Amino acid sequence: MYAWEGGPALVQTVDFFTPIVDDPYLYGQIAAANALSDVYAMGGRPLTALAIAAFPQDGLHADDIAQIFRGGFDKLREAGVALLGGHTVQDKEIKFGYSVTGSIDPNRILTNAGARPGDRLILTKPLGTGVVGTAIKFGRASGDVIDRAVAQMRTLNKAAAEAIVSFHAHSRAVHACTDITGFGFAGHASEMAAASGVTIAVDSRALPIIEGVLGMVSQNKSGGLNTNREHFGPGIEFGGAVPEELRDLMFDPQTSGGLLVAIAPESAAGVLTSLTNGGIQAVLVGTVLTKGSRQLIVG
Repeated sequence: MYAWEGGPALVQTVDFFTPIVDDPYLYGQIAAANALSDVYAMGGRPLTALAIAAFPQDGLHADDIAQIFRGGFDKLREAGVALLGGHTVQDKEIKFGYSVTGSIDPNRILTNAGARPGDRLILTKPLGTGVVGTAIKFGRASGDVIDRAVAQMRTLNKAAAEAIVSFHAHSRAVHACTDITGFGFAGHASEMAAASGVTIAVDSRALPIIEGVLGMVSQNKSGGLNTNREHFGPGIEFGGAVPEELRDLMFDPQTSGGLLVAIAPESAAGVLTSLTNGGIQAVLVGTVLTKGSRQLIVG
């Protein structure tokens, strides 16, 4: 963040990745939605973007490249973001994304460090995009599951962020917020707990999951899932009744995932209603506890 005296602050973020779907237009849309997410998670408003792209010299049709850029541009336009330019290089592996600049009220910045004991936790998108992305690579995902995952990944966090920021502006009830991306739900929730000096209790039965994904987990674990489990697993206590597939899914790296929000308990129902009325698939998934020996307790 960069703040001018007496004015709004500037926030910047950058994100790009290799294709996770076969359709170039959808890939561009997902990349844009994902890149914008960090600004929304801070309570900011994205304003401008610069494209970042890497394409092989041979083997990729010019029309496919055009569709990637078109998909990203259309998603930026939906978000009200101006594309100012970008930079493209040659690479053996396709990569695409954006550097995004936004504005934010420096007195109302949302971080992952403010969760308080008693807060309720709300998640705004189902889990499972990493599993689906891995399954797509090996031809193990059905069309219906792919469609559901793609619809979610190309959905902006704009409406969810606006509802959360609006509620916070009137009540100051939103204590922490983060988007669920590469570290998976377990990783980002663990980071929120550590940054806030609390322990988070998660109700695994309440976690929203993309329909059809749970049965795919055991055969479609990405390298990132295993890395997340190795890194964050020691700080997590799982109850014996939590199925292994669900434990794995909590470590699944998400692309353009939802927001995880810590809300004052007396305001949680109001925030949930506001999100639901805005068409957001928001769910209460846990509670913030005083700090214990673990970051997460999952039951």
